[in-house]
Order: sequence, then C-alpha cells, then structure tokens
Amino acid sequence: MPRFIQWLYPERIWAFSRKSNAIYLTFDDGPIPEVTPWVLDILKSHNAKATFFCIGDNVKKNPEIFRRIIAEGHSVGNHTFNHLNGWKTETSAYVENVLKCEDIISTIQKNSPFEGGRGDVSNSELLFRPPYGKATSKQAKILQKKGFKIVMWDIISYDYETTISEEKCLQNILKNIKPGSVVVFHDSLKAEKNLRYVLPKVLEFISEKGWKYLPIQK
Repeated sequence: MPRFIQWLYPERIWAFSRKSNAIYLTFDDGPIPEVTPWVLDILKSHNAKATFFCIGDNVKKNPEIFRRIIAEGHSVGNHTFNHLNGWKTETSAYVENVLKCEDIISTIQKNSPFEGGRGDVSNSELLFRPPYGKATSKQAKILQKKGFKIVMWDIISYDYETTISEEKCLQNILKNIKPGSVVVFHDSLKAEKNLRYVLPKVLEFISEKGWKYLPIQK
C-alpha cells in the first residue's frame, strides 16, 4: 500500500510494530463452505491464528462455519452485509449495512460458549474492513464513533486477481512480508485457485522465519 495513502488516513490500522515478530493474516469475504473450512484446516495444521473479515450475508447463510472460526481462536471482523463499495454508497445506507452485519456477528458471538465470543472482554472490540478498501472519511468517522477499528493492510495478495499467476501471487507476498505486516487473503470462490497454492507456502515461510501468527485484537 503506498505510503501517501497511509499518511492520508493515519487513524486506520495499516500494520503493527515491526518489533513484534508477528504476522497478522486476514481473510476477507467469507465464510463459505467451498473455501473457509479448508483455510481453517490449513491454519490449524500450523497452529496459526488469523482474522476473518466476514460478509454478513455469508455469516447468515453459514453460521456453523462462523462458529468454527470463533471456536478455533480466530478473531472476526465486519466486512459489511453485502460487500458494499463505500465510494459508491450513500453514507447512511453504508452505515446501516455495516450495522446489519454487526447485528448478525454479535448475536452469534454472544451466544457462543467459545473463547472469542462477545462475552470475552479481550476480544470485545469491533473490527471493520471496508470492501475494496473504499470507505469515505465521513463513513469512517461515523463508524469509528460507534466503536469500530478500521483495519486496512500493508500487503495484499491479489489472490482474487485471475490475471495474476499463482507464483506471482506468492512472490508478491514473500518479497514484501515482514514482522508486523497485515496480509490480505480472500476465502472466496474467485480467489480459491491462487489461495490454495499460495497459503500453504506462505505459512511454511512464516514458520521457517520463526515469526508468530496473531489475530488482530484490541
């Protein structure tokens, strides 16, 4: 992500301390049965924790997969109910859509017996990532006043980009990842081909470096 963009929006989270020796893997657009369970299996095999920015409609359709994400110790965040582009959506409609998603997420978490549910104070913050990384300053300020932390990234995998080869997608990450990085993947059908190739190799690379995998929390 260009530094000037990060400079324009300093109130948004782009990365964490480079001294942390930790990597923050994130997955957008799920949960879906075709991809998310596989992602969870791979993460589990590396004892890796991540953060899932979920689309509300997908959570509504696949509550058991969402519960599994929580049960396995991952953090979850809001990605709007319908994957809205904030730059193309009127502010009140955008905020309403985010809150609709949060209602679904919080209802399941409140009723979850697992660590990471809303009853767990250490993970009670509201995390939000705007689809496409596009939310206006006005939309962002309203959401922040409502308690949302807006999480962006410093590395995007482009796993969803069908014109990029699997190997190019992989090298884009390996050449740029460093301690404190927030990396974006997508547990979606569009990204599945590249993700299935790239994710296991990225996890192996991180493990070989001796870095930690941490979910984004308060």
